[in-house]
Amino acid sequence: MKKLWGGRFTASAEEWVDEFGASISFDQELVLEDLQGSMAHAAMLEKCGILTKDEAGTIIGGLKQLKEKAEKKELEFSSKYEDIHLNLEKMLTELVGPVGGKLHTARSRNDQVATDMHLYLKEQVSEILALIAEFQQTLVGKAEQHVETIMPGYTHLQRAQPISFAHHLMAYFWMLERDKQRFKGALERINISPLGAGALAGTTFPIDREYTAELLGFGGIYENSLDAVSDRDFIIEFMSASSMMMMHLSRLAEEIILWSSQEFRFIELDDTFATGSSIMPQKKNPDMAELIRGKTGRVYGGLVSLLTVLKGLPLAYNKDMQEDKEGMFDTVKTVKGSLKIFSGMVETMTVNEQVMEESVRKDFSNATELADYLAAKGLPFREAHEVVGKLVLDCINRGCYLADLPFEEYKASSSLFEEDIYEALNPRNAVIRRNSAGGTGFAEVTAQINKAKKLLK
Repeated sequence: MKKLWGGRFTASAEEWVDEFGASISFDQELVLEDLQGSMAHAAMLEKCGILTKDEAGTIIGGLKQLKEKAEKKELEFSSKYEDIHLNLEKMLTELVGPVGGKLHTARSRNDQVATDMHLYLKEQVSEILALIAEFQQTLVGKAEQHVETIMPGYTHLQRAQPISFAHHLMAYFWMLERDKQRFKGALERINISPLGAGALAGTTFPIDREYTAELLGFGGIYENSLDAVSDRDFIIEFMSASSMMMMHLSRLAEEIILWSSQEFRFIELDDTFATGSSIMPQKKNPDMAELIRGKTGRVYGGLVSLLTVLKGLPLAYNKDMQEDKEGMFDTVKTVKGSLKIFSGMVETMTVNEQVMEESVRKDFSNATELADYLAAKGLPFREAHEVVGKLVLDCINRGCYLADLPFEEYKASSSLFEEDIYEALNPRNAVIRRNSAGGTGFAEVTAQINKAKKLLK
């Protein structure tokens, strides 16, 4: 079979070699973007007098027919034609005749594929931003229901201080807000057109790159043709933002896995986001959360893979850069799927409020309240810390909790204790009183939720 670039060659590779070098198995994902870029390019060639009106009309008409077929999944691709560009060029010339070959005037597959990926990521990142906002809305909605639901807060996975469950959920809202800003920043770099850069050096034809950028909805053009075809920073930036967001989702996934265990029983997942066991009838496994936790690794892998591909790569285009797509496609699929799963999983989960509150009444997470109580009475905090530490040790040895100690024992440990100490020990009061900016107090959490709502609008 004659290659579209075969004029300089006297021998052809064996079929298995062609298949190894071909990218059509995965870059057919870019079919609509490739057609969109080609239509803009043809319109520009006509505007600049490089194609006649009839030629451009014939070519654009053929591209529109291919687009209709692509949308119906009716196009058949072949590894004989290597990639999405040559497959579509072959289809176009079969459809409209030799004039189809004029479409490639003043462009290269190098700027063509870069344009495709810019168009692809521009749309995908916009969709991801909408999915993040949707999940944030879910978090805010669930937080509103549980401002006064108390749970243990943890450090080192050890009970630390009682907090509002809404406060815990809202921590993830703000992580996602930062993720959103990172994706928006990446979108600025994605929204640049490389079309018209040619293979690496531009072209002798009198083209109008700003016009194609405008037709494709880009905010501007690359100022350097070498940079235009060799830049993959925009993909790395997208994958970096994706990796960070997946890290955040993985942390929440781990907490949901813990909270739904028999040891915690803080929540129960809806049956639609859990699975059973083939051997143990009683099991209800948080598989969707576990999958997201696991899939985080493949997103990290895509980022590291692309960074490694580009390390030490000389300008401009090299075949190595064909490896930029599969990880990108997989990351898009993984990120979008994970966000959709999380929105549904959090919205439908049952929160066991009584179990959460019971937990903070049978631990020492109110110990800090005692230390703060003494410090507020004038005792240096370090001394207060020691007094309370001894009381905790005494309770552990006796198998009781701080609220169980008689007042006489408090008085014996420090004359500063008054009978209102039991009010301070109440976990609910401990949460209510923490109204420093960003704190877990109910009033502060409500203010935080209101601020989040305004951001989402």
